[in-house]
Amino acid sequence: MIRRLAPLALLLAPLPAVAQVEEARARPASDDVIYFVLPDRFENGDPKNDLGGLKGDRLKTGYDPAAKGFFHGGDLAGLTKRLDYIQGLGATAIWFAPIFKNKPVQGPKGDESAGYHGYWVTDFTQVDPHFGTNAEFKAFVDAAHQRGMKVYMDIIANHTADVIRYSEGGADGYSYRGLADYPYSRAGGVTGKPVNPGFAGDHDPSPENWAKLTDPSFAYTPVVPKGEERVKVPAWLNDPIYYHNRGNSDWVGESALYGDFAGLDDLATENPEVVQGFIDIYGRWIDEFGIDGFRIDTAKHVNPEFWQAFVPAMQARAKARGIPNFHIFGEVYVDAVDPGALAWHTHAAGLPAVLDFGFARAAIDAVSGTKGTDQFARLFDGDLLYKGGAKAALDLPTFLGNHDMGRFAMFVKQANSDANEAELLQRLMLGHSLMLTLRGVPTIYYGDEQGFVSDGNDQLAREDMFASKVAVYNDNDLIGSDATTASANFDTAHPLYRHIAALAEIRRKTPALLRGATKVRAFSEKPGLLAVSRFDPDSGRELVLAFNTSAVPLSANIATDMKSAGFTALLGDCPAAPAAPGSLHLSLPAFGTAICQASE
Repeated sequence: MIRRLAPLALLLAPLPAVAQVEEARARPASDDVIYFVLPDRFENGDPKNDLGGLKGDRLKTGYDPAAKGFFHGGDLAGLTKRLDYIQGLGATAIWFAPIFKNKPVQGPKGDESAGYHGYWVTDFTQVDPHFGTNAEFKAFVDAAHQRGMKVYMDIIANHTADVIRYSEGGADGYSYRGLADYPYSRAGGVTGKPVNPGFAGDHDPSPENWAKLTDPSFAYTPVVPKGEERVKVPAWLNDPIYYHNRGNSDWVGESALYGDFAGLDDLATENPEVVQGFIDIYGRWIDEFGIDGFRIDTAKHVNPEFWQAFVPAMQARAKARGIPNFHIFGEVYVDAVDPGALAWHTHAAGLPAVLDFGFARAAIDAVSGTKGTDQFARLFDGDLLYKGGAKAALDLPTFLGNHDMGRFAMFVKQANSDANEAELLQRLMLGHSLMLTLRGVPTIYYGDEQGFVSDGNDQLAREDMFASKVAVYNDNDLIGSDATTASANFDTAHPLYRHIAALAEIRRKTPALLRGATKVRAFSEKPGLLAVSRFDPDSGRELVLAFNTSAVPLSANIATDMKSAGFTALLGDCPAAPAAPGSLHLSLPAFGTAICQASE
């Protein structure tokens, strides 16, 4: 009897860890659901590292759990502890904000904040002690891989922490000094003393040319404060010659590439030594930890030539490590449905994918009711603009809100200030239905599945999942529950959590939702119908998706493939047969969704 049952037991047993890792690595990016999290705000698994090994008050340690702009205690141990929760949501990949060692605190006196978010890096070779150790990071990656989950690191090449100062003072806020008025050949402007003889600027990318750049004082005179001369790792990052030193960007024109990002030290990414330096830095994280991809911060503020060299180097390192589908996607902040502005970076810079800010704008406007669903038609028409066309668009991470712009629930609530909670919950569910069924890689911002709302962008949208001590977070009522952020929020029975998990399961089992082509069937210039067909990449079987963004029920005939003779409902209500060949009649409740699969 035991011998007869053994094969069945083997079938029911979990895959061995090695098989899980291989399964994850073989899975294309389009098949994933991403969970994006700030480690400091997720779970405190080890209170012993809350101070990051530092001593003193919050201006020394960066730790103040009651202040929204300081470390709160979340760490890698907490992330590892909550992998069941993340996987239960349907996530197959975890992207987290940078975990490299940061400058603990920076900012002008009286307006200081901490590097809890990870974007003020000083040491690119080790985990910030507030989050844990390199060994704990390895344990986290291994634990995720053993579940068949991928790990995406958030990386930065545009800048480091704000260490370099300028001797000219800062009464004007270190306003940007451009190439024409402050060329590399003059210190102090066009009438200043000659410097850097023979240097041809970034028109000549050769190492020989860049070796002629020896004086970094062509615009401002950089000064490294005493005690911070060797704070950056690797050591070459401490030399001001590898930075632009032109003052703060004003976000337009050349300053978007050469200016400091709100004071952060802007690297001269045209310099071949900087290029190779970052290839070495981030290649090591692939080699030693076997991570599965990079999200690139501030990608549009780096010259395209840098990415042209960096991306293939990282892909080669990943393939050598046995990671064939290494996913790289850049942040190109465009707050509009403008596929061309995003797609440009896939051609000029060679970025394989970018975060789909156009999708976020279309979803926010449609679900909030401030615009119709026609923006989605424009969005999908623009897929052909990406390098690789519509197929490449399948790899674009789609999202509804994030740690910079604010939470999806906030935008929906602001546009519907008179709506009751039941309506707000319906709208939030609709938004996630759009994201988890339309083309792209759904990216869930941590806490959205618990009804987090936020009061604004940036620090105001980075609430704690574990019990928070921040008053400005705790005064918000979460949507879909009676909870606030004053208590821990890992409720797997929350209606948004269950809705996302159910959609993720449908997505996982339906190839058309993973890699299927999109054909827009109907849209509206006002709140109302959006209908698209997606097609199984192997069989061609049609899947009809229909959404109602209005507050009243609607009925409509939707064009379908003539071969689709019958339908099965995967979500919502679908008639068993078309009204006529090529026409499906659907009725949708307010804020409703229907997923109708054609018969084989």
